[in-house]
Amino acid sequence: MGLGLLGRGIGIVKYLAGKGARLTVTDLKSAKDLASSIREIKNFLKNKKWAHPIKFILGKHRPEDFKNVDMVFKAAGVPLDSPFIAEAKKNGVPIFMDDALFAREAECKIIGITGTRGKTTTSNLIYEITKTTGKKTYFGGNVRGMATLPLLEKVKKNDFVVLELSSWQLQGWRDLGISPRISVVTNIYPDHQNYYKNSMAKYVHDKEAIFTNQTKNDFLVLNKNCAWCRKFAKKAKGKVIWFSAGDVPREWNLKILGEHNLENIAAAMAVGKILDIPAVKIKKIVENLGAVPGRLEFVREIGGVKYYNDTTSTMPEATIAALRAIGGKKNILICGGADKNLNFKNLAPVIKKYAKAVVLLSGTATPKLQKQLLITNYQLPITVVRSMSEAVKTARKFAARGDVVLLSPSAASFGMFKNEFERGDKFLKEVKKIK
Repeated sequence: MGLGLLGRGIGIVKYLAGKGARLTVTDLKSAKDLASSIREIKNFLKNKKWAHPIKFILGKHRPEDFKNVDMVFKAAGVPLDSPFIAEAKKNGVPIFMDDALFAREAECKIIGITGTRGKTTTSNLIYEITKTTGKKTYFGGNVRGMATLPLLEKVKKNDFVVLELSSWQLQGWRDLGISPRISVVTNIYPDHQNYYKNSMAKYVHDKEAIFTNQTKNDFLVLNKNCAWCRKFAKKAKGKVIWFSAGDVPREWNLKILGEHNLENIAAAMAVGKILDIPAVKIKKIVENLGAVPGRLEFVREIGGVKYYNDTTSTMPEATIAALRAIGGKKNILICGGADKNLNFKNLAPVIKKYAKAVVLLSGTATPKLQKQLLITNYQLPITVVRSMSEAVKTARKFAARGDVVLLSPSAASFGMFKNEFERGDKFLKEVKKIK
């Protein structure tokens, strides 16, 4: 249920088909929208005598497809109140999700990372740090173009698997009554409130699944400066390990920018200590790590103007962190997009402080941000555009030597783009065109 375009659905279909499963693939997107995914699956199945034909039900879901089946494999982001999932449960059909099923079946050591911001950077740091144990280490979870379940063919008992886990993915862990042995929560802020129908309690409930089923022998790594994390600590069954930005030695020579990244580094350091990794090894890895693609990623400098891709900043707090990390009144900010029912009240004054011009990508969140900018009496240029090409061209007009053009949308990508990654890819393409 939910083939999608990011590649995870493709990986799951290939894996299950390779195991001889008889598959029905259903998605609300049309065959035209999913053409690239379907083509890749069909090419994979070509000349595979062991594979059964796959039935594609696209542009809709049908109740009958959720009845007489052995299992339903649910993609992340399927609505909480999906009538089709309810139909499957009514008929006694088990529901599985990618990472959770992998975790139940694998015998390896799993480190799970969640949080509203910083998951990817923290996960990458932990992955690099864990590799220094000498044990085989794999990376999975909320990763573009990659399903986790196929790792079952590779992992062995003493291997490590580092999993970045979104709130949606953690629904599957709660369903199976499992949690990682080492769990990390970077922070909690309001997010995905369009999906959770403005219920912060439901969002937090999904996040809590990362530690709900831990035992007293497990570890829960929490952010000392996060109010929600302090609440989590009271519910924890495992040993609680705290981290904060102050844990990172100031003399370390870091490539990644921002106070928020100090917290991400501190979280990874805490996991390193749990694994008894020497501080000198952790320091070397931290100092060598650059920005993860799409996360305050330096793209290039042209004519004295620096360009940064922060497309994965899909909430106001992330853009606030990016603007503060760069600092100065020298930013031309490209932001806006699709609304996730989030509040831009705190973002607007930060934009006023750090941005000399704002280029807004059209979308349902953009009028809300415009309104907040007017309330803060932001009087510098604000331009609404309808393409990334127009956005970059407009930003260039406002930029002078010493300035920064920052793509940090603080909103979702849907409407103008297929997803946040396409948004970032188009920004990179336009910036690379500049001569």
